[in-house]
Amino acid sequence: MKISWDDAFEKNGVIIDIRDKESYLKGHVPGSVFIFSSDLIYHHDKYLNFHDSYFLYCDYGSISDDVSRRLSILGYHVFSIIGGYQNYLLR
Repeated sequence: MKISWDDAFEKNGVIIDIRDKESYLKGHVPGSVFIFSSDLIYHHDKYLNFHDSYFLYCDYGSISDDVSRRLSILGYHVFSIIGGYQNYLLR
């Protein structure tokens, strides 16, 4: 499922930057946490629970869309933020 930045900020949940660490350190959404996409996919039980909502972003939204679909199939409440970080910068 996809969500806008405005809706993600209004809802109660965790915003997760799934880009690489270098990109995160160069700039990220305030309050977001960094979890690399493959870590989130293969070790989801270490980072996620079934009660909270999670809003994922990458650079443009395509990778976060794929990761959120994979995690949603497992039963997590995960959303991909439309347009990713680049869309955030345009706000």
